[in-house]
Amino acid sequence: MMQTILSCAVIAVLTASFVLVLRWGNLILVGQMPTRFFAFFSILFTSGLDVGLIMFPLTEFPIYEIEAAYGFTNPLAIEFGFWGFLIWVFYFLTTCYFCIIEPRVKIFEIPWVKLVNNIIIIATCAFSGFLFLQYLPDYIVGITPFFRFALVALVVLAAVYSSTDIRYVKILSLSSAWLFFALIAVMWAFGGLGLSGLVANLFHIGDYFVNIHRFVLPFSDYHAFYLFWWFAWSIMIGQFVSRFVDGLRTWQLLLALLLIPSIPISLWFSVLFGVYEQGLDISGFMNGFMVLVGIIFVVNSLDSLTRLYTDNLQLTVDRLGKLKYVGVHWLLLYSLILFYQFTPLQIEWIGLVVIGLYLGIMILIIFRRQMLADPVNG
Repeated sequence: MMQTILSCAVIAVLTASFVLVLRWGNLILVGQMPTRFFAFFSILFTSGLDVGLIMFPLTEFPIYEIEAAYGFTNPLAIEFGFWGFLIWVFYFLTTCYFCIIEPRVKIFEIPWVKLVNNIIIIATCAFSGFLFLQYLPDYIVGITPFFRFALVALVVLAAVYSSTDIRYVKILSLSSAWLFFALIAVMWAFGGLGLSGLVANLFHIGDYFVNIHRFVLPFSDYHAFYLFWWFAWSIMIGQFVSRFVDGLRTWQLLLALLLIPSIPISLWFSVLFGVYEQGLDISGFMNGFMVLVGIIFVVNSLDSLTRLYTDNLQLTVDRLGKLKYVGVHWLLLYSLILFYQFTPLQIEWIGLVVIGLYLGIMILIIFRRQMLADPVNG
């Protein structure tokens, strides 16, 4: 049943994206806080991804090599398919919605929609922190329970503090984007791939495009997990990053979202796969560097979501004061992270709620379609 709902939802997202480009393809998109092109994509990239991009592939490559569900292509193409190219259509659709449609129909100002949306944001924000807490022993071997909980508390504190000023969010996003490129370069040197090895692995990723149709609908439970994850994040990331769009046409945004995030992702997976194939031991400095970048990605994700729900609910620094703001939101998020240890919550559940919200929004758009007259600059 869940797979059927998920499949229908994915098809609906692709169809809606096609219709959106067809109708408003030449519309120039401008957000509330227009930002330079590289800064916009740094915010999108670091807010829309988390530590899983850094740490998961080394544990997933062996699975993709042996399980029959992934036998139609190579592990690199599978990994890329779960993180790159077509999957960014989710963020394209929601970013465009908040740039083009929401200012006219104002669906997210309807009390029940606003309530559900912010519950999803807070729940997902804390759940991401909970997953980080759960996986920390895999990232940092031998970490004690005390330091595990203390590190998560510090990460949440850093994220909440960063969310107090949008300048901090931008600076952190730009810094972590450059740091990620540095990690790719260092891992490439560590793996000793050379240019030929890197190019060979990039060609392996190219097999994804031959089999791209297979990635549209869930072909395994784990693929479904990833699709639910992208759904869970899609609305809130689109709502946040739409503020920073500056002068891109709709079709340009689509191409940019498909291609630009995929470049660093493909480079990272290629160098990491080279390390995996050689069986190199990643410990000491390299593991520490990966963990550092992963932690910064977590902070980036959490500060963006915190900034979003605090603005939506008017629980801002201006209203509460910086000290009270940091204290209240740190306590809320960290308490939820601890609470999740006693619940069976899964990201699939949040994804289903978001899919339900998608459906509700589509119905409300139909009722408010009179407000969607073509804009003068379309």
